[in-house]
Amino acid sequence: MQTDLSAALDIGGTKIAGALVDPRGRLLVRAARPTPADRDGATVMRAVAEVVRELAAAPDWPRVAAVGIGSAGPVDAAAGTVSPVNIPGWRDFPLVAGVRALVGDLPVTLVGDGVAMTAAEHWQGAARGHDNALCMVVSTGVGGGLVLNGRLHPGPSGNAGHIGHISVDLDGDPCPCGARGCVERIASGPNIARRALANGWRPGPDGDTSAAAVAAAAHAGDPVALGSFERAAQALAAGIAATATLVEIDIAVIGGGVAGAGEVLFAPLRSALREYATLSFVSGLTVAPARTGTDAGLVGAAAAAAERSRVAAFAAGR
Repeated sequence: MQTDLSAALDIGGTKIAGALVDPRGRLLVRAARPTPADRDGATVMRAVAEVVRELAAAPDWPRVAAVGIGSAGPVDAAAGTVSPVNIPGWRDFPLVAGVRALVGDLPVTLVGDGVAMTAAEHWQGAARGHDNALCMVVSTGVGGGLVLNGRLHPGPSGNAGHIGHISVDLDGDPCPCGARGCVERIASGPNIARRALANGWRPGPDGDTSAAAVAAAAHAGDPVALGSFERAAQALAAGIAATATLVEIDIAVIGGGVAGAGEVLFAPLRSALREYATLSFVSGLTVAPARTGTDAGLVGAAAAAAERSRVAAFAAGR
């Protein structure tokens, strides 16, 4: 039987999703469980095992050649462990070993969720056809990943491209990571909302104080809401320009909930990029919204697993 599928897991603080993914990026079989994030690590792993067993019961499972895992981080791909901020029961948790015990001899690849999104966008989304790209998830946090010389570049630990913790305001607010003025501290959804409230924005009758509510107010012309998104866009632009200058990317792809604000975010972001990305080799940098949507984690985990298999096969052939 042809082994042309990848099994993919997308692990976050709310949901553990799984799928069998074909070489065209189509999800043939799906499974999901709520993440018991407030429970101990063994309980969370049991939920992962339930998803894997449901996938393994599908008729197409014998076609699976590799398993990919995209997980909230930090991750340590070299050690096969994860320590997601939003899953307290997992600290240096041996996730790869746990999944290997369920899937037998299949190779297992672990990447951070930002790297998984990057793999998805390079394979099926806005970064397709670009050999050098930065892809970002701007949501509750800010994560990202890199494609360099046409290949996913997760780095030794699986966290390369984690732009959210580049400092763009040297004397800025302390960030939970321990640094100051990080992109995430300025541009994430909760911080957009926090800044708007601090500067006088007030929610509507429903009391919604989310970044989505601030975006709606910005679309309606509220100057404080617009200002909060402009500040977020400036921080993103500074981080993107620094990355482009360092590794010569030619496109930055932005996904996640905050990207749903549309031109309220993208218009000031493009404007700020013109101020920060000024050197000749980065001045042509473009920015685009992500295209792979809510399936990015699964598609990207499958892409990362498939790429590792190709590299291993090439090395064996040599």
